[in-house]
Amino acid sequence: MNYEEQRSAMVRNQIRSRDIRDEQVLNAMLKVERHRFVPSSYRSEAYEDYPLGIGEGQTISQPYIVAFMTEALKLKPEDKVLEVGTGSGYQAAVLAEICDFVFTIEIFPSLASSASKVLTELGYTNIFIKTGDGYLGWEDHAPFDAIMVTCSPTHIPKPLEEQLAEGGRMIIPVGAVYTQELYLFEKKKGKLTQKSILPVRFVPMIDEKGKKY
Repeated sequence: MNYEEQRSAMVRNQIRSRDIRDEQVLNAMLKVERHRFVPSSYRSEAYEDYPLGIGEGQTISQPYIVAFMTEALKLKPEDKVLEVGTGSGYQAAVLAEICDFVFTIEIFPSLASSASKVLTELGYTNIFIKTGDGYLGWEDHAPFDAIMVTCSPTHIPKPLEEQLAEGGRMIIPVGAVYTQELYLFEKKKGKLTQKSILPVRFVPMIDEKGKKY
């Protein structure tokens, strides 16, 4: 199976065709081996236009959504990024192709472990993974120039708001289980300005006891 050809087709047909234009995002999507981040039983579907299950009731997002959210943050190489919801580790790899430092948090130890293993095998040295509650962020490494949340709370977590740097951007799905909106926030003079950009459906944000935020 020629995964490189499949990646090229994915970027051409699913991402460029939907008006993703940031070359650094397109290059990252072309380079990161998405099939390495899905269960072996799903590898033949790794480059298809839909999310896939990765265990623990979690998913690897549709490629277009990964590219869309990454582009929306308008990342620069020197940016320090926080990702909430490591999952498979695929989104972290895409971010790490663009930015110098990526900090990512996963609530499920099994997923954090498997993501860490794949990312290490692929040679990433600028991704730092923590098992824990993403609602609380990662204060030790704050402030962050950009924050990406890949699970949905019903409100904006205050710790994430506080850990976003002045001038920083945060993209996050907010809402109930079946009705969520993707929001882009920017911190200006200590306050968040918000823009609703897309209806979406993500897994809920949960705490360590499995309770939804």
